[in-house]
Amino acid sequence: MGTLSTDKIVDLIQSYGLPLIWAILIFIVGRIAAGMIANLTAKMLTKSKVDETLVKFGKNMVYIALMIFVILAALGKLGIETTSFAAIIAAAGLAIGLSLQGTLGNFAAGVMLILFRPFKVGDFVEAGGVAGVVEEIQIFSTKMKSGDNKEITVPNGQIIGSTITNYSAKETRRVDLVIGVSYEDDLKKVRAVLEDILNSEERVLDEPAPTIGVLELGDSSVNFAVRPWVKSGDYWPVLFALQENIKIRFDDEGISIPYPQQDVHFIKEDTAA
Repeated sequence: MGTLSTDKIVDLIQSYGLPLIWAILIFIVGRIAAGMIANLTAKMLTKSKVDETLVKFGKNMVYIALMIFVILAALGKLGIETTSFAAIIAAAGLAIGLSLQGTLGNFAAGVMLILFRPFKVGDFVEAGGVAGVVEEIQIFSTKMKSGDNKEITVPNGQIIGSTITNYSAKETRRVDLVIGVSYEDDLKKVRAVLEDILNSEERVLDEPAPTIGVLELGDSSVNFAVRPWVKSGDYWPVLFALQENIKIRFDDEGISIPYPQQDVHFIKEDTAA
């Protein structure tokens, strides 16, 4: 077996080695440049006060588009016909698309979330069967943080296909309480005590005005609807505080909160002949 001559080695290097080196350099430099341009795009969008969700989405899309261009350029340097390669990618994309319909659906849903913006990063929402604070809207899924600090990843298709409740969309929320009192209690006194409790809570808004009224005459109690308005961020603290204060004040005022009860009447039958 003969040895390769110096000329043949040089020819091999020129034919295969140099193009390969150039392709690797194009890929490395292109990848670095794509990352820098994507970061620059994110900074420009942030300075323009674009929503954080759009900033992250735009950054990812710019990076992906540039990387496709870099890969095609590297392949072209290797002598691969990129036109035919693009056709192969298209055919492969069709086959992959048919097998990954759910994934593509999640991608389309992600685009819809970005465009229509039913919520943004930082909002507390209920969507896709879960509730939490939105941390990041990605291309295929959305990350949320639950109330007990668990990270939840929800497919975007699942979110778009369900009802979305955004608790942070409005500046104010109404706290709905149902307070039951005994039939023996003075309803005017109950109303006055409830009004005083709401007036003493600084976080309850004056406008819209709170609503206090008899909701229903229940089986064992007269049920009052107590509906004050608060800032969205104060909802849970006010809810907890009001329930505690109502119980304490009712105890001090001698107003009873009855337990569910049922009266049973016994009828004695005369068994005498």
